[in-house]
Amino acid sequence: MIVDMHCHLDLYPDPLVVGRQCKSHGIYALSVTTTPKAWHGTSRLASDNPRIRTALGLHPQLVHECYKELELFEALLPDAKYVGEIGLDGGKGFKEHLDIQIKIFRHILRSLEAAGGRLMSIHSRASAGAVLSELYECPGAGLPILHWFTGNKVELRRAIDQGCWFSVGPAMLATKRGQELIALMPKGRILPETDGPFARLNNKPLMPWESVHISSQIANLWCMRLFDVEIKLFENFNDLVKTLGFW
Repeated sequence: MIVDMHCHLDLYPDPLVVGRQCKSHGIYALSVTTTPKAWHGTSRLASDNPRIRTALGLHPQLVHECYKELELFEALLPDAKYVGEIGLDGGKGFKEHLDIQIKIFRHILRSLEAAGGRLMSIHSRASAGAVLSELYECPGAGLPILHWFTGNKVELRRAIDQGCWFSVGPAMLATKRGQELIALMPKGRILPETDGPFARLNNKPLMPWESVHISSQIANLWCMRLFDVEIKLFENFNDLVKTLGFW
């Protein structure tokens, strides 16, 4: 079974073709969006594929330009079981917009809490501490999956203590820092992702079915057989589905 818990299906050059290929591969995928306006169109890409779910998002890198779409986000929320990509970005070029990012992220979390909670795919580049603080203040917002976590080891321990899950991909495992963080994550809370088409491997955009590459990389980190790692990741996804009560 192939799982990709964070990809941008609508942002591939030919998303219809990629969607059909996902179906032929039998992939379970969480297709995240970057703005609420993209949700309906992206959902149609998976209209005939029950294994692909579309998440309602408002990407932190776009918040300062698209904050007026927050009203649309709230209007769509009752129909969205999954939320992403949301969060904060304190990286170069975005740190200066952190104030509005925090304001919108806080508003979204409170809306999720009022709606009974959602599965969340969360961006936390250069802002892990702030993201965790906001999640701590809204414990009913749902189940947080930290996508491509890049915080430090103290922040990782804090995320683990707060019950966060982690989605990791080939691009994260291609770095020594990424490997060190993944080695410290609970084995039962790791899920595959690609972050395609943004993330790349061998200078090519990662495709959703290429999330399988992490199994061999993780096998080395965990000193486990490849087959056992594949089974463990499969079990993690099943546990997540059981926790949610749906897919």
